[in-house]
Amino acid sequence: MSAEKINSQALGNVRVLDLTRVLAGPWCTQTLADMGADVIKIEHPSRGDDTRHWGPPYFRTTDGRETRDATYFASANRNKRSVGVDIASDEGAELIRAMASHCDVFIENFKVGDLKRYGLDYDSIRAINPRILYCSITGYGQSGPYSSRPGYDFVFQAEGGLMSITGERDDLPGSGPQKVGVAIADLTTGLYASIAILAALNHRHISGEGQYIDLALLDCVTALASNQGAFHLVNDLDPQRWGNAHPALVPYQVFDTSDGKIVIAVGNDEQWRRFCQALGSKELEEDPAFARMSGRIQNRDILLPRVQAIMARLPCEHWLREFSLRDVPNGRINSYRETFQHPQIIHRKMAVNVGCGDTDGYVRGIANPINFSATPVQYTRAPSALGRYTEEVLQQVLGLDDERIADLQLRGVITATTADKETP
Repeated sequence: MSAEKINSQALGNVRVLDLTRVLAGPWCTQTLADMGADVIKIEHPSRGDDTRHWGPPYFRTTDGRETRDATYFASANRNKRSVGVDIASDEGAELIRAMASHCDVFIENFKVGDLKRYGLDYDSIRAINPRILYCSITGYGQSGPYSSRPGYDFVFQAEGGLMSITGERDDLPGSGPQKVGVAIADLTTGLYASIAILAALNHRHISGEGQYIDLALLDCVTALASNQGAFHLVNDLDPQRWGNAHPALVPYQVFDTSDGKIVIAVGNDEQWRRFCQALGSKELEEDPAFARMSGRIQNRDILLPRVQAIMARLPCEHWLREFSLRDVPNGRINSYRETFQHPQIIHRKMAVNVGCGDTDGYVRGIANPINFSATPVQYTRAPSALGRYTEEVLQQVLGLDDERIADLQLRGVITATTADKETP
């Protein structure tokens, strides 16, 4: 990028050409855009990103106007410039190649081999821009017996083992494998992609070399296994589902009070002692069978009903206060309405307004959790209408004139939505 275009954010000198859709890729590029990267989001000129149509619900501006795009789309596409281009046309593909010569990062999530048909594969783009960092996100990766298969997050949570340890244990009502409540395979892959791109940028800064990055959702959700996966690899045993309990910490689960449910997490023997004091139970505190974590694990089926009987006598607020006074980790189970009313969440400014322009109100969104001291995250662009920045990008990056842009639009190669025609 030219010097005059560099902003003061951490990635203000980086331009990203984003050919991703749905969630894993857009989550990555939104993270980069939040840190200042100029993300040019390439979309099909008539359909756009698939998730634009995954509504209702559709996102609204703060002045109450409903847009044509789903909240799903809004969650992963702020701070980007939407450009509508038909990459399946010769002229559209040529526009992408021309833009790639002015970009630092090229990211896509097409099926393996699809972009080669249009001359937009890594070898073709590298021939134009040897310093390019080219990141491909697929379900199963660029090689292997499953590489040509499609898939969604749900499939990878299943195949990657995550569902086998998520859900209530087999001997309790409601048992069975469960998926995580958000698309965790997509989100994890998006974060790994962000990390990989930043590492590759640093390598290029040192060496001057671009490179190819191959990321698979199945790989990423498998890596998320962490200690549970290590347990299997070391012991050749399968971890089991524990529901809201913990295999190695007791008590560490949901308890019923007289008016609701709360979470308690006792992580060591000193916390156990303070926990018993909060319960007002000297009997439990002085029982040698429960004094050490190993004893509480071995005797969990005896211990937990006794704890539950005590906690059921009094309301949530009583227990939350008593445990907090004694530094025992605890929390209420919040709805998202309650989460965004949480005093700490409010203090940390985890809900933000993203501007839509001088007269279009704002779009409410979830803040990026990264806090820089010198290069703060900024929210400069709301999720934009399809093709909102086509004309701007083609003029600024490629130097196309109005006549050329109008001709491309007339023939369906691009979609250019001007600001005054955009539905907020």
